[in-house]
Amino acid sequence: MSDLKYVIFFTVLLVGVPLNYKLVTKYPKYEKVLWFLLLFFTCNMVDINFVSMETYRGTAKGFEIGMVDIIVFSLLAVIIGRKEKYPLSKPPGTFLYFTYFFFSVISIVNSDIVIYSFMELWKMLRMYIFFYVVYNMIRSYKDITSLYVNISYIAIFVTYVVLKQKYIEGIFQTYGPFPHQNSLVLYMIPFASMLLGLLLNKENEKMFYWLAVFGMAGIDIISTLSRGGMAMFALATFIVFFLSYSNKFTLRKLGITILFLILGTGVLYKAMDTIIERIDTAPPESLNVRVVLAIAAQNMANDKILGIGLNNFALKINDPYPYGQHIERESPDEKGGLVETIYLMIAAETGWHNLGVFFMFILYMYFKNIRNFFRLKGSIYRYIPIGITGGLTSLYIQSTLEWSLKQTNNFYELMFIFAIIGSVSKFLDEEEEKKRRKEEEEENQYY
Repeated sequence: MSDLKYVIFFTVLLVGVPLNYKLVTKYPKYEKVLWFLLLFFTCNMVDINFVSMETYRGTAKGFEIGMVDIIVFSLLAVIIGRKEKYPLSKPPGTFLYFTYFFFSVISIVNSDIVIYSFMELWKMLRMYIFFYVVYNMIRSYKDITSLYVNISYIAIFVTYVVLKQKYIEGIFQTYGPFPHQNSLVLYMIPFASMLLGLLLNKENEKMFYWLAVFGMAGIDIISTLSRGGMAMFALATFIVFFLSYSNKFTLRKLGITILFLILGTGVLYKAMDTIIERIDTAPPESLNVRVVLAIAAQNMANDKILGIGLNNFALKINDPYPYGQHIERESPDEKGGLVETIYLMIAAETGWHNLGVFFMFILYMYFKNIRNFFRLKGSIYRYIPIGITGGLTSLYIQSTLEWSLKQTNNFYELMFIFAIIGSVSKFLDEEEEKKRRKEEEEENQYY
């Protein structure tokens, strides 16, 4: 059976990519199907691992490739096929991303099991290709609006899985189609913020639909019973409301706010018993584990200038390495976990300097989005940076408590959002360039 899955996968790869390309060129509307599948498979992963090492507890356990990549390769063929009409360009942040990638490669000099590092590097390359393709596929604001429809479909699907787990399977902390409830939280908060931004700032006849899908995303987050997740969801929601009212006050927006408060109160009332139970039964050891693992990560980063090796944290937290000797274990065979923050993990595995590069990369994209907010003043598309600001703010803060951004689902979503930010910046630059040329032509005609 294990051999059969490789045969099936390569058949899909070799047949699916050219077939998808042909279908898009013959039936342009089929491109929308691929757009949906691209997002769908980021939340419902269908993949296989080559040289799989499932018992390893690192951030990558094999040379993973899946349906997302097949769709990405199909769309890559599409954008290459029409590059004469729509020239290809590197997305903003490319230099910083590959600087981050370069120092990740350099860290391999300290990797004791090099193949673990190459597994993570493979993932990082796939993420950039995804980033590149999405950025070049988005050709107009209309394309971005279509993506919001796909996001709403994702929210509906995830809610179906969450409610099934909660009320049929009896799972206390639901995780949906994701590997862990924290992955679900980090995935849904940015999309929920984007949906709320559209709901509050874009007038359309489907107001109740967008309110419903935002509510579904909220139910998904609350159902995880993640204390940090619920706090960050509240923060993201506040930011979106604040920026939306700063953008423009309308009676419609006020009505949505009142309706939101009424429905939100009802959902919280229904879930309050479960939330209180989660808080009361949360083990105090949880915080202690985070602290001792953070100390171990600092030990690693301080010991090796270039880091202890990409994706080697799960190896070197254990004996005979000295970094985790302060951690109490129930038995000598007990394996240590991963540090619960992506930031210290990057520092531990690839060095403090590379953590600085990573910060520059994600903050560069964050402030580019803030700049888009100001540049879009008076535009009907201002809802795009409004929602993204709320989502990214919460995502960056929560990443101090979770390493989920290294998980494939969440990594894809982050690069997807970055591609939207880059596309909006490109559109604004093009509009300014057209305006400048028009002014120059008018001046030349005058003289």
